[in-house]
Amino acid sequence: MRDFRTIIEVLKEHIANGSKAKVYDKDVANLLNISQSKFATIKKRNSTPFVEILEYCHQKGLCCNEIFFD
Repeated sequence: MRDFRTIIEVLKEHIANGSKAKVYDKDVANLLNISQSKFATIKKRNSTPFVEILEYCHQKGLCCNEIFFD
């Protein structure tokens, strides 16, 4: 299983969708319906917001294995 920082990087790649645009933590927080301050706290604690990521995967039709595992 990937660690929190790697999971966030994978999410950023999905958000960028192949473009060269820079994706910030605030963009990830918005997509996961988490406030930026809560996301910063989660990142500081290195705890993965599993429920929010699973909800995002469900909404976008993504397989969560792509996000959580190599």
